[in-house]
Amino acid sequence: MEDVARVHMRPIASPVPIGFFGLAAATTMVAALNLGWAAPTQGDVVAFALLAFVVPAQAMASAFGTLARDGVFATGMAVLTGTWATFALVLLTSPPGATNDALGILLVVSAVAMACAAVGASMGKLVPAFVLAGASLRFATAAIYQFTGSPTWERVTGWIGVALAVLATYAAFAALLEGVQKRTVLPMGRRQEGRRAVEGGLTEQLIDLGHEPGVRTQL
Repeated sequence: MEDVARVHMRPIASPVPIGFFGLAAATTMVAALNLGWAAPTQGDVVAFALLAFVVPAQAMASAFGTLARDGVFATGMAVLTGTWATFALVLLTSPPGATNDALGILLVVSAVAMACAAVGASMGKLVPAFVLAGASLRFATAAIYQFTGSPTWERVTGWIGVALAVLATYAAFAALLEGVQKRTVLPMGRRQEGRRAVEGGLTEQLIDLGHEPGVRTQL
């Protein structure tokens, strides 16, 4: 086979810290609006922060997650990118404190997509799976608030956002240390393929390479 085809791969830095720090920033700023820590009139500032900081960070994380052959992480980051971008544009074009049923529908779709990504992530890395599941819950409760306009649901989704920010920050820091030390420092809940990716030898990781997208003949 070496005479027929040769696969070249370029090592890259893990995009996980970038993506999860971006998520932490996004959910914290939106939670500040939900919980009244920031005035509703500051929604445009939150929107600009989402567009200038969060969306580029998570779009880049999605692209490099694809290049790193982690389709689950790349999918989760892509969904987050589109959701936060849309949320920001709605904030910019709506009156302060307004709710929007159409945005609620998008948040339901995003919640389902993030739940699917969380299930996929749970097969290899539990902590990132919890982060993606937390984002799913965050979007689901935010959708209920958009549909009902209930102050109770606004507070609920706000506090879930704060908890998600803490979890995302932990996951980002753990991934950052793992990238520097080349070994697990803080628990990431790696198992099966996720554990093999860090602890396994090169041969173990490349044995099924011929069946991966970009190498096999069809997706």
